[in-house]
Amino acid sequence: MALYRVLIEQDEDGVFVADCPSLPGCISQGATRDAAVANIKDAITGYLDSLRKHHEPIPPSAWEATVEVPA
Repeated sequence: MALYRVLIEQDEDGVFVADCPSLPGCISQGATRDAAVANIKDAITGYLDSLRKHHEPIPPSAWEATVEVPA
């Protein structure tokens, strides 16, 4: 199992756009946040499958933390 960071933003039309910065060009969308997450999971899986098929290196998993600081 691998972990990849995904950024989700809602565009001006209300569509949720999901982007995986570790995998250039790996972007998906959905009508809801949950749909965008499900779609980007499929996109990441396809992206990694293509890298394996073409004997390209697989980017490492990401580790991320959220920290709280005084405002």
